[in-house]
Amino acid sequence: MRKALLALTLGLGAGAGAAAADPVLGTWQTQPDEGSYAHIEMAPCGAQICGTIARTFNSSGEYRSDTLGKTLVMGMEPAGGGKYNGKVWRPANDKIYIGKMELRGDRLDLSGCVAGGLICKTQTWARVN
Repeated sequence: MRKALLALTLGLGAGAGAAAADPVLGTWQTQPDEGSYAHIEMAPCGAQICGTIARTFNSSGEYRSDTLGKTLVMGMEPAGGGKYNGKVWRPANDKIYIGKMELRGDRLDLSGCVAGGLICKTQTWARVN
């Protein structure tokens, strides 16, 4: 039993370590949606990647949105070649979509999809840090 628990612990640690070294981690600025945009903090959530709303902005500058601290990018798993699959939440309509991401240097294409991933709307985010 002790060996099984140790193996499980080491396995979970290895998965978290892989996520910790992922190049998608950091802060990203979204494109405007409904007149506002945000800074999203991408961080490991277990062996996956999640993105939390860290700051929000509108035409007047930074403001305190009720979405601060909420998870926008959920359970993204690397699919190879800078691509990821998971789920995304769109605050403007409070819906969760099939999510896809593709990292291209300091740009991140994030898509929310319906119809099994066949119809997608994509935003290109810019790396803040």
